[in-house]
Amino acid sequence: MRQAQHSRMWRQRARRGVHHALEAGLGHTFWGSLVSDLLIALAVASVAAGAAWSVPEVRASYGPWIRALDVVTALIFAAEYGLRLWSCVELPFFAQGAPWRERLRYASQPMQVVDLLSFVPTFVGLVAGIDMWAAMMLRFLKVARYSPALHSLGRVIAAERGALFGALVIMTGLVMFAATVMYFIERHAQPVAFGSIPAAAWWSVVTLATIGYGDAVPVTPLGKAFAGLMIIAGIAAFALPFGIIATGFGREATRRDFMVSWLLVARVPLFGGLDAAAVSQIITLLRSRTFEAGDVIVRRGTPGDSMFFLVSGDVVVETETGEVTLKEGDFFGEMALLEHRPRSSTVMAATRVRALVLDREDLERLARRHPAIMARIREVAASRRQTTRTNPV
Repeated sequence: MRQAQHSRMWRQRARRGVHHALEAGLGHTFWGSLVSDLLIALAVASVAAGAAWSVPEVRASYGPWIRALDVVTALIFAAEYGLRLWSCVELPFFAQGAPWRERLRYASQPMQVVDLLSFVPTFVGLVAGIDMWAAMMLRFLKVARYSPALHSLGRVIAAERGALFGALVIMTGLVMFAATVMYFIERHAQPVAFGSIPAAAWWSVVTLATIGYGDAVPVTPLGKAFAGLMIIAGIAAFALPFGIIATGFGREATRRDFMVSWLLVARVPLFGGLDAAAVSQIITLLRSRTFEAGDVIVRRGTPGDSMFFLVSGDVVVETETGEVTLKEGDFFGEMALLEHRPRSSTVMAATRVRALVLDREDLERLARRHPAIMARIREVAASRRQTTRTNPV
């Protein structure tokens, strides 16, 4: 019984570790960054190899090496896909029902379909004896998993689909209008290029898009005047969807920054129990900063104009009586800030540290808005002042 329980706990721990390595994202953990870098490098190398395969001279000289890279990459991507399916039940959204059903639902997600297409064509080609080298180009889509910009673009397009569809209707209507008018103006002068509305639509598209290939141009004075008007209208019409996407990107960036700040604030015990309105106010007062291991966060003798809340990582405070280690959830720098004096200790990052910074003016605002939090900060400062192993930063 105990052995079975121990085995189950080991499997859960291993699955959780695999989940964090694969799903943590680039830059969040060491193993997550290492795995992400490897997969991105393999995807980019496969795309480059697929492009090189299309060159006869390269294929004749390096064909076996490119094929070997394709197979090895497919094996690694297949292993990654299997591990993702195995560990996906660690995700809160896929941990509600039966594991097999949740894994099937996870596999139907768009990014998992991309993962599947990154290695299945290679194995199909090997079994069926079909040259499917072009499928290597699909692996570039895997880079989207590790690109926040592409994720944001997808969310923006989904959120603005109504406005984008409206812009598409306007653009299509303008193309058909320009093609119809130009057909009636130029059909006798140029029966080949403008002999029908579909034929004139080609001119309409390249003109409104301001590309202007020059293979079909109006020759009549009225046709030239109308073409000039359509060029100006095309600049406005074709710029409309880009304006919608740019505005959506701005809103998405603001929303993402707010959510990141919210999560950081929520991880500080001092701000625990606050309602949504209070957290929203505090977010406007705090700045997020990241320090690498060995960085000096504050130095002795410098002005005490800010305090720090540790969101993650450890710091070492060098005091006159020795070193004090502060961990996630602690804060420091409040004593020099409250007493309006220089720092009396040096603080260094022992690990990679994520901290929220509160400046002097913002501390005064915090005191006015949330006196209970300010009272707690003063209480901790007084307690530290009375202990033997002080933290007088």
